[in-house]
Amino acid sequence: MKKALAFTSHDHKRCRRATLATVEKICAERNIRLTPVRRNTLEILLETHTALGAYELLEKLSQSGFCDKPPVVYRALGFLMEQGFVHKLERHNAFVACSEPKKCKNPCFLICRACSRVAEQTMPAAHTELVSAANQAGFITQNSVIELSGLCAQCPSDS
Repeated sequence: MKKALAFTSHDHKRCRRATLATVEKICAERNIRLTPVRRNTLEILLETHTALGAYELLEKLSQSGFCDKPPVVYRALGFLMEQGFVHKLERHNAFVACSEPKKCKNPCFLICRACSRVAEQTMPAAHTELVSAANQAGFITQNSVIELSGLCAQCPSDS
């Protein structure tokens, strides 16, 4: 398993630029529009490796000159999630930018309870096992989000 990007020292400006460039390329390939409000929503989520709630995003969007009505942010988030550019953390009812939108499949989210950073890991074997176990129980999985809460290596264990 690769190191979790959010919990490692890296050039975050480069990280943001690379992710945004990948998203722009995917949009061009799919012939879909990354409207100003969608782009700005994604850029806000790319500012840090933390999750934000819809109303936090709405506040930041309105500071950037966009409408301050909830449907604006929810439509932008709906598009970004549908395209795989953003993920929803169900337990926190918050959103995080996808760290690898071209490669992302069945992510697992590692959420540090001390610093609130969120790392995304692809866990195909874990996902396959969970879906298999659900199927054996007669349950048909339609959606799954794996979230692990704990402490990252940079945060003290007594937090």
